[in-house]
Amino acid sequence: MQALNKEERDYLDWVKDSIFYQIFPDRFYRKDGGSTAAELASWQDVPTRKNFFGGNIPGIIEKLEYLEELGINAIYLNPVFRAGTNHRYDTFDYFRVDTLLGTNEDLKRLAQEAHRRGIRVLLDGVFNHCGLGFSPFADVLEKGAASPYSNWFIIDSFPVETSPPNYQTCGGEYYLPKLNMENPEVQDFVIKVAKHWLREAEIDGWRLDVPWKVPISFWQKFRKTLKQINQQIFLTGEIWRDGRDWLAGDTFDSIMNYQLREYILDFYVRGTMDAEDFAFELRRLLSSQGDSAFFQLNLLSSHDTPRIYTLCKENPHTLFIALVFIFTYVGVPMIYYGDEIGMTGNNDPDCRKAMIWEKEEWNLHINQMYKKLIHLRKENPALRFGGFKILKVFNNIFAFCRYYSDNILIIVMNAGYTQSHVGIPLPEEASEKRIWQDLLSLQKFYARDGFIYLDHLSARSSLILSA
Repeated sequence: MQALNKEERDYLDWVKDSIFYQIFPDRFYRKDGGSTAAELASWQDVPTRKNFFGGNIPGIIEKLEYLEELGINAIYLNPVFRAGTNHRYDTFDYFRVDTLLGTNEDLKRLAQEAHRRGIRVLLDGVFNHCGLGFSPFADVLEKGAASPYSNWFIIDSFPVETSPPNYQTCGGEYYLPKLNMENPEVQDFVIKVAKHWLREAEIDGWRLDVPWKVPISFWQKFRKTLKQINQQIFLTGEIWRDGRDWLAGDTFDSIMNYQLREYILDFYVRGTMDAEDFAFELRRLLSSQGDSAFFQLNLLSSHDTPRIYTLCKENPHTLFIALVFIFTYVGVPMIYYGDEIGMTGNNDPDCRKAMIWEKEEWNLHINQMYKKLIHLRKENPALRFGGFKILKVFNNIFAFCRYYSDNILIIVMNAGYTQSHVGIPLPEEASEKRIWQDLLSLQKFYARDGFIYLDHLSARSSLILSA
């Protein structure tokens, strides 16, 4: 893959320069003055699908300094609008921030304070379905076929029943009625919501939930409308599989790169594929994504997955090699809150524990590794919009080059056992370079006859070499 030229970089250039950080609002930080303590779980309690911890938007504002010091310059918030659950994917009111999280003014202030620190803000757009408390659905529950909103939903028969539901839902969950996105009235409503928050809070983009459940023609209309308001608005979709349909240039700018995540886990964590398989899958993925690969949100954890340190069986060497890849590969790294301090957790709800703020409970080694990789990515333009070339694929050794102008890096990764006398071919762009230094350990290596020779390559280790 070639480096992006200047004209291409100018398009959404802030995204390629970003380190994203995902926040589950109820679990990030609780600033006093919101809900009464009687309504909330203790901050150290075990999360369930029903309990609320009281994290709120004023709490996020208070921790912007922490995010800035970490090196974060873009945040993605899970849903913040009025809803009935702690995850808030069951929206009741798309125009009002949930009272447990704060107020509309708090959301506006968050965007203002974040922008003042150079941090962009993405909101979660849940537009395939709503919650039982959404007023049009409540009207249908009350009035049945006589409701003017009866065609806003996909209802099999009247009267409407919730157990079992006789209306289309998201994932079979009765409390998530599906919106009829074929209905022009519903489409207009959703676009009105999206435009409202672009103007009201001056947000920087939307992460769009389960977009494959919505006609792609709507998303194309959605994109055209929002880009007319702000060409720099960023649209990314929750896509778990092949994202080509959404990355043709007329729909989304990006997807959450779950497909890449699976390949990373298979090679670096689970050990179920070798470097040859990994290289094959990367080439295929890059080919399908084209230049949009530079905008993909590359993640290791999210609110819908076990945490990466748990998947690594709390082995720091396994974690670090996966981290080095995610921070040096094509695309935009996205950190799930708490991963940067070594938080653990199996699948939902365990992956949604409250953020740990007591530093004595942090894994400082992991925290320093995140900070170092964030710094290296910001210091090296090749890692943000440089070309990508695979240099060596051999059993469990995978080496590649990122290059942009005279900024050339060679990343060497050993996902297997300790190896001796390893030769890494130099890319054409750096064939005359003789001395290379690992930016992680500061150790020096020497090239001759077109190869960098490594006498020793430790098991589950990485090098980021710079000439």
